[in-house]
Amino acid sequence: MSRRNVAVRIITLLVLLSMSVAVKAQTEKALAEMRRGDDLRYEYRFEDACEAYESAMEMFVDSLMTVDDSLLRLDISDRLLMAENGLSMMDFVYIPRVVAKHKFSVEDFYLYYPLPEGNWRTVPYQLDSTVHAFAKAAYIPENMDPIYWSAADADGVRNLYKTEYQDTLWTVPALLNEHLTSTSDEIYPMLSPDGSKMFFSSDGLYGIGGFDIYVSEWDDEVNDWSEPVNMGFPYSSPADDFLYIDTEDGEYSVFASNRDCSKDSVWVYVLEYDDIPVRHLVDTPEELIEIAAMNLSDSYQSSENVEIDTDIPENMDTRRYMDKMAEVRMLNDSIAYALAGNESRLPALQDSLARATEQLHKIEMEFLFSGVVIDPDKLLQEADREIASQTVDYAFTRQNPGEPLALKMQEPEPAFDYSFKILDEGQFAEDNTLPEGLVYQIQMFSLGTKATLANLKGLSPVFETETSNGRYVYRVGVFRTYNDVLANLNSVKKAGFRSAFITAFNDGEEVPISKAKTIEAENRKPSLYEIRITTADLDMILAEGIRQQAPGKDISRVEKEDSTVVYVVGPFADHDKAEELAGFIRAMGERNTECIELPQY
Repeated sequence: MSRRNVAVRIITLLVLLSMSVAVKAQTEKALAEMRRGDDLRYEYRFEDACEAYESAMEMFVDSLMTVDDSLLRLDISDRLLMAENGLSMMDFVYIPRVVAKHKFSVEDFYLYYPLPEGNWRTVPYQLDSTVHAFAKAAYIPENMDPIYWSAADADGVRNLYKTEYQDTLWTVPALLNEHLTSTSDEIYPMLSPDGSKMFFSSDGLYGIGGFDIYVSEWDDEVNDWSEPVNMGFPYSSPADDFLYIDTEDGEYSVFASNRDCSKDSVWVYVLEYDDIPVRHLVDTPEELIEIAAMNLSDSYQSSENVEIDTDIPENMDTRRYMDKMAEVRMLNDSIAYALAGNESRLPALQDSLARATEQLHKIEMEFLFSGVVIDPDKLLQEADREIASQTVDYAFTRQNPGEPLALKMQEPEPAFDYSFKILDEGQFAEDNTLPEGLVYQIQMFSLGTKATLANLKGLSPVFETETSNGRYVYRVGVFRTYNDVLANLNSVKKAGFRSAFITAFNDGEEVPISKAKTIEAENRKPSLYEIRITTADLDMILAEGIRQQAPGKDISRVEKEDSTVVYVVGPFADHDKAEELAGFIRAMGERNTECIELPQY
């Protein structure tokens, strides 16, 4: 069962658990219609998919009667948008000339790209420590400046980063602009040979599902990258498409996709480079499916009619056997490479090999039960000849990855901590300007001359204000609520400032405490909630289910000082919705799950 189908089942269970019998039947129909829309979208029947999603949405409106609160309705809206995007993109379809294509392991497919030797840095490396389903490495040549790469942020979302060489150090990693950053993952940033374009993939920008391929151009006027454009069909598809490059020699364009693949493999497509691609209107899903299949162009098909002497007829079964045999060989090669110095990949590769070998033996048993005797050597010879004949002008060559990076990087300047503290030695605030809005402080004392650190008695951060008559007033802390400042007043008094008292400021202007309380009451935000799951490792299927149920909500991993790992989901404005999701997570086996009300600031 695919992850997508598992996620749909999880959502279905959650909704049905909370509904009456009368509503369940209507909801089940809506979910079935949503799944039908998914199938149609993957078949490139975008118009029919739109109708299915719209029908599902109408059914949810009729059944739930709370359109705005329905997470499922939001999910359907997202899927409808993908189908609408696909429909509009059918007006601008490029028909490439396919030179070669071959299926490789998802673990090391990038090493077969026609790029200079030794420039791939495999994860984990200095700039990225998190392995992704597709982003297994970064392309960083020795002389590259600036360096662009993809890495996970504190919440586990992959973003695009940049560092430049200045003097003797590389700059602190910085995010690229807002146009190239979404709430989901961005992977494989690759520059064009002249550096004027950046190609990358995202599953969070305008697209049709999964990872799509985008291009952004460098704008000299604003000295930044432009808003990215989806490269459209056939580069993008409802599947996952990524790692697009144009080769230095100007002959080829190359990209990868898992369309029509198992989860362990990807296709790598090699196209004739076209500097002025002409887009076409495609009227039918059938025509689009044919284009997206990326079949070899006529001039690259073999002109030889090689006959192989074999007792096995050429049919879909023998083709399936040869493909699986090639996959087993490929995985064996990848394991040999991993044993030579990349052992972190071994478990995943060995698991893939075990599954592929089991599937190969199953096919062999099917042949035996059919009374067919197979000759694996002849079949492999035929498969090799076919690959060679279909790629007469192109050969895939496996490159070696590069040495580990050793970049000397600038240390990020630590941001001043404005939270209230009592230290061994007090601290003056780095900036005496108060933040906007309502702020409470604790006034400690005033002097005719400037105070010293010794006068602060360990308090931090202390703000200094000079009055019109030349005296200096000292206040400590930045508190957003009266209860918060009140809770810390005694700590200040115990530190030696017995006459300390609370003051309040609104947009930098001092206001009476009574008025401050009124403003605070008027501005008080509604309560927010988050779900905390204490577990060493959150199951991938459950995480996908949570994302489907609560689109837009963050799932972050937090490791406490005692090494306890907590996954945080939220925030939620609706307590009942949060509790409902928490209950479902417990029902899925994560018993140590709780719904927490967040403190107000």
